[in-house]
Amino acid sequence: MSSQPKHLAIQPVGPPVEPLPSGRSPEQAPLVGAYVRLEPVDVAGHGESLYALSHARPEDAALWTYLGYGPFSDQVAFERWLAECAASSDPLFFAVFEAQSSRAAGMTSYLNIVPAHGSIEIGHIWFAPPLQRTRGATEAIFLMCRHVFDDLGYRRLEWKCDALNEASRRAARRFAFSYEGTFRQHMVVKGRNRDTAWCAMLDHEWPAIRAAFERWLNPDNFDAAGRQRASLAALMAERRPA
Repeated sequence: MSSQPKHLAIQPVGPPVEPLPSGRSPEQAPLVGAYVRLEPVDVAGHGESLYALSHARPEDAALWTYLGYGPFSDQVAFERWLAECAASSDPLFFAVFEAQSSRAAGMTSYLNIVPAHGSIEIGHIWFAPPLQRTRGATEAIFLMCRHVFDDLGYRRLEWKCDALNEASRRAARRFAFSYEGTFRQHMVVKGRNRDTAWCAMLDHEWPAIRAAFERWLNPDNFDAAGRQRASLAALMAERRPA
């Protein structure tokens, strides 16, 4: 007979985690795909291209609306900020380097890295106009997800954004992140209130999501004009239980 006090016997607990998280952190090392390469941010190698592609036109200011920084007054100010990014380990920033054009055309990062719990977030994402809505943009997210689950053995990958940022919320849905709720009055960004939408992807969901990414990225999914035959959203939906 158990000697556990009766008032403790009915307390529910979560299932055991087996195996436990790897405890590894992402490193400053490239993540290489067919269309893009994610490189640890480097001012000398990426600064000029990133600034030029994100500050060329007045409408480029929209890239920075929901971020806590930018747009920048000039290239000097931008590269000063980029140097701070390069020195950071959390967030751990990457430049998205296009294979075809050989230029850095966007940024992303890992942040809120908690190796003991196997939890991590993708954030600080901005893609310059030439990278937006391309195979490379989707592959950049795929490479980050794959590294988290397949290489690092994490349990949870988060995606958070301003609740008013509908473009980011659409992207999260397209990439099969599940909406978990909104944290009200979560932050003050550029002097304004930010309610934050929280989304996440879990390790047991990843194999089916990875298969959908891989099917979409396969060259056979695109015709001679580069048009997709099957959308990523449709491929993701096929793998979700009814």
